[in-house]
Amino acid sequence: MEAETLALAQEIDFSMWGLFARATLTVKLVMVVLVVASTWSWGIIIQKLLNYRSARAEADKFDRSFWSGEPLDGLFDQIGTQPSGSSEKIFAAGMIEWRRSHRNDGGLIAGAQARIDRSMDVAINKESEALQKGLPVLATVGSTAPFIGLFGTVWGIMSAFIEIAEQQNTNLAVVAPGIAEALLATGLGLLAAIPAVIFYNKLSADSDRIVAGYEAFADEFATILSRQLDA
Repeated sequence: MEAETLALAQEIDFSMWGLFARATLTVKLVMVVLVVASTWSWGIIIQKLLNYRSARAEADKFDRSFWSGEPLDGLFDQIGTQPSGSSEKIFAAGMIEWRRSHRNDGGLIAGAQARIDRSMDVAINKESEALQKGLPVLATVGSTAPFIGLFGTVWGIMSAFIEIAEQQNTNLAVVAPGIAEALLATGLGLLAAIPAVIFYNKLSADSDRIVAGYEAFADEFATILSRQLDA
């Protein structure tokens, strides 16, 4: 009997596709959801890594231009009122408000410093939202995928026990496929959750550092404008 059972077990396809094909409809849906979630997460991760690298390179390039000694008005004329870079947008927001704060006679409208600061803060908030877009998806996948996989496992084990009861047979050839199918759901849940959690923490820290750089630049720029206002 044992030799016959082992022979039957060896004939079972335990590949991921084989386990998926034998799973119940509910467990299949769970696996599909987890695969989609994992693919979505990796898409966001790759996109954000590229975006953050581009943002850091743009910020470094603009810093070199800003501190090159070129007059601010000349730099603003070069990048225009609708630049593409994040640092340039913050600079442009401050310069636009700076120019709007001048009266026709050359004097300054009261409260110019506060308006310039608010304009740059608004620009920073917009860039911060763009940097953090997609990160909530990673947080959601990281926190829910293990539980979705666990649900698939529980459902699969329940179905396996029902099959065992119907066949009234507890040999390896009957028990092993159902348990393996159920555990595959948990494995897919962890496969989706672990990278999502790791990269969510990394990308959140990277985003905070980039935004902190924008805020530091805005403070330095506001200080320069403040000196000119006082003069």
